[in-house]
Amino acid sequence: MLPSISRVAGAMGLRIGTAPGLLDVVDDEGGGRRIDRLLQRLARELTAAETEAVRVTTDPPGDGVALATRLLTAPTLAVELARRGVTVEMGLLTEAELWPVYQPIMSLTSGGMVGHEALLRGRVDGREVGGGDLFFLAERAGWLRRLDRLAREVAISHAAGWLGGADLYVNSNPAAISRPSVCLASTERAVHDSGIDPRQLVFEVVASHAVTDREHLLSVLEHHRSLGWRIALDDVHVGWSSLALVSVVRPDVLKLSKTLVARLHEPGPQAIARALAELAHVQGGLVVAEGIENEQMADRARAIGADLGQGWLFGRPVRPEPEAEPELVLA
Repeated sequence: MLPSISRVAGAMGLRIGTAPGLLDVVDDEGGGRRIDRLLQRLARELTAAETEAVRVTTDPPGDGVALATRLLTAPTLAVELARRGVTVEMGLLTEAELWPVYQPIMSLTSGGMVGHEALLRGRVDGREVGGGDLFFLAERAGWLRRLDRLAREVAISHAAGWLGGADLYVNSNPAAISRPSVCLASTERAVHDSGIDPRQLVFEVVASHAVTDREHLLSVLEHHRSLGWRIALDDVHVGWSSLALVSVVRPDVLKLSKTLVARLHEPGPQAIARALAELAHVQGGLVVAEGIENEQMADRARAIGADLGQGWLFGRPVRPEPEAEPELVLA
């Protein structure tokens, strides 16, 4: 195992020393950040059995007898990884390249472009993956708050140069925001630094997240609105309970789910969608129909009262500057 670990550590710029049955890894830059990255990499690349076969000690004594004594009781690499909370998912995220893409949102009456939704994309272990997979990994690794914050802020900063007067829709999970005044402070700075008018920001909350802890959700949304940001209730689908949720949240924008929009030819889903649109309008909000793939779906969305449309008919998510290197770094 030690030669394999030595190759990985050497490729990361760590200084390597060897002795029979021993590997000494030194981070000359100090702080131990590259050691942390090494452990995250090993969590990815070694099997459970392999991590049990290696013992680890930090800041070893120089005396050979003392070192041998410590190694007899030193934890295995598996135990050290568990103690530090290092997981396979954390290793994958640490090595990932992440970037935002943007999908247009169009007016169903004028046909003009009125906004863009920012979506997270990444390259993990050599494969390009979507935001759902990235946030699944982040939740497993205990990094949900970190990834949610960085995704919000990179979506804003990357749109600053080309957004113009259009609205920017940014996804956010209320579970990632424990204390709004603290957790959203850096996002508020990102908005200020970008020069984007706060009123152009629409933060999307998925309906399924909204029903988990309604009191916490409302406190988070109240803070958003105090900063001038608007709220969208995303992925609202079939079910009369959705009406109660819309009544409580009072979103500035109501986004009908792809599933509901795809069933607008059925009487039941059509009646629910029409009722949702009417309630949103009474509360002063706009209605977006998601997942529109053809003109027929757009016509049905107009018929039930949707104001805006989003889907492949109008454009797929794209990266405005494909030549730019990813700038989102987990740290």
